[in-house]
Amino acid sequence: MENVALEEPTENGVPNTTDHVVKNKEPILVQSNFIIMKNVVVVSFAFLLLFTSFQSLQNLQSSLNKDGNLGLISLIIIYTSLIVSCMFIPPALIGRIGCKWTLAVSMACYAAFIAANYYPRWYTLGFTSVLLGFGAAPLWSSKCAYLTTTAIAYSKNNNKEQDAVITRFFGIFFMIFQSAQVWGNLISSAVLQRSDKSSSNSTNSTGYDVSEICGANDCGEDLSQANSSVLIVPENSTVVLLVSIYLVCGVLSIAVVLFLLDKLHDEEKEEKPPMFRLFFATLRHLRDIRMLLIIPLTIYSGLEQGFVFADFTKSFVTCIFGIDKVGYVMICFGVADSLFSYFLGKLTKYIGRVPVFISGAVIHLVVYIVLLTWKPDGDMISVVFLMAALWGYTDAVWQTQINAFYGVLFHENQEAAFSNYRLWESLGFVISFALSSVICVRFKIYILIAVLFTGMILYAVVEVIHRQLPKHEDDQK
Repeated sequence: MENVALEEPTENGVPNTTDHVVKNKEPILVQSNFIIMKNVVVVSFAFLLLFTSFQSLQNLQSSLNKDGNLGLISLIIIYTSLIVSCMFIPPALIGRIGCKWTLAVSMACYAAFIAANYYPRWYTLGFTSVLLGFGAAPLWSSKCAYLTTTAIAYSKNNNKEQDAVITRFFGIFFMIFQSAQVWGNLISSAVLQRSDKSSSNSTNSTGYDVSEICGANDCGEDLSQANSSVLIVPENSTVVLLVSIYLVCGVLSIAVVLFLLDKLHDEEKEEKPPMFRLFFATLRHLRDIRMLLIIPLTIYSGLEQGFVFADFTKSFVTCIFGIDKVGYVMICFGVADSLFSYFLGKLTKYIGRVPVFISGAVIHLVVYIVLLTWKPDGDMISVVFLMAALWGYTDAVWQTQINAFYGVLFHENQEAAFSNYRLWESLGFVISFALSSVICVRFKIYILIAVLFTGMILYAVVEVIHRQLPKHEDDQK
């Protein structure tokens, strides 16, 4: 994808204002800022619609499909499939149908998984989980390539600092994208409260001491015995309504991409990359010392997201306050994540990314210390909301800055770089979900702290190496 440029958007009824030439395998675009920014917003809005559905279903999988741990296992299948697909599918798909159609086809895989929740069985959720995992890698790879390429074009057209524009574009994307947590949880909270079988009982009414079995002390078995009343699956008509709303959002995301997004155009269309090209490119990319050093922080990004979606909601919200509070707490998380994603993109322009990374690490460490030392209390829900808001800030740091940092470090080799990004982040998700029912929450937090420390130390080394590279050498890589 080194030599990509925007096609003339005549098919969408937009006046042809784009002239493009490809020189030395770099896009040189003469294009209005309005069209470039329009495409950034369109991509972001399409992801907002899609993940309003998927993220909310992801949050509810362990509750809606708890029989035989079907929901949790389906998530493990998704991210395991994503790891495999990262190394094979993106170049084969993007090289043949382009970024725009790759986005649409990949989103259809998500829609299939959403539809499978009408009739959740091993053969429906299992198959569509694999399908979603295979679609997720090209979805995110094409999105990252699209944003990075348009950011580079924007910086050239406007004589702007390339690193700052890439960070800004990813900030805009994640501001819009992360608000999916807000809208998705608003939908789930409103719909699930309509069910007579939905429970909002606190663990205080069960006769168990929540301070002994909830929070960092949750080891799984005690929760299932003491708090099964809050894990009641809503009646079928409620689930059907919820899934239908989410499926409509998924279909709309595909329509937005097909009708509103301009294409990225590869000048060498006749070259059809082989299936194993990215696999070998991904492996070769690991020879770059910067890639190896950034892996722990990338894995941490997946670990912390898996923890907040699976363990924080179960052990610090459901166990103490009831399942009906999960949506509201995650709305708080989503609002903070969305707002800070936007402001961090602008803030980085003035103070640089290093202070932003450090702030994320320090605040996340404070959150972990609070979660480890706080004695769960059914009358102190404000603590959980505060932790969710702070976690929203830190997640905004990891999502915007790591994505943008990959674009800055490896803009000359986007496919292999973002393939590695999705691979290692997905490995973090798999590890987090796999440990969800195996070890106590306290030990999971210790693991998160250890990986965070390791990741930040190695990140500092990457910054030193990157800044020592001659500017012209970095641009020509």
